[in-house]
Amino acid sequence: MLKQQIENYIENHISENKIELFDIEKEFAEKHQLLPNGVAVAEKAFHIDALERCNKETEELISTESTAFLQKPISYLKEQANEFVYVESSNFELIRMDAVALEFDDVFETYTALFGLKLQKKFGEAIKTYLNTHLQGDNAKYSVMFSAEDGLWDVNVPLDYLEGFSEAKSFEEIYNMIYRFFFKLIEEIEEAQ
Repeated sequence: MLKQQIENYIENHISENKIELFDIEKEFAEKHQLLPNGVAVAEKAFHIDALERCNKETEELISTESTAFLQKPISYLKEQANEFVYVESSNFELIRMDAVALEFDDVFETYTALFGLKLQKKFGEAIKTYLNTHLQGDNAKYSVMFSAEDGLWDVNVPLDYLEGFSEAKSFEEIYNMIYRFFFKLIEEIEEAQ
């Protein structure tokens, strides 16, 4: 499925023998020989469709933000512990993620990402195995639950346990880390089939 989605993406986004891809997408496309000969690949920018700061208690909108907000460090969430940041991005669609909410969990003192992952219920064990294997640290507590109503996995992952995480990283860097991590999850699940 990922191979087909990348292939379709390349087909629909090549312009004048050029295409923009994230490095992880480029690696995948090269590995599976999906790039036509002579196509130049440029680094894709992280695209935002919606970026909102919201109140954690009420989920009410505090403010709609511009992409400039993405340059703030994620430590912003610790300083504004009553807020979460909600992002919709067409970039996520390629790996079947819906919108991502980031917040600081003051109980566990971790930064967390919450989102839906559009994978069939049968992949539950594969998702858990991947998280158990790739989250760094003994206290990496995550939550994945299948919602039959929505037909997707509700995922809650502590970012502190992702390789390379630092609270000094910008929101944009964190979203790229999340994308890369879950791109690899999808790739691994599909290769195991």
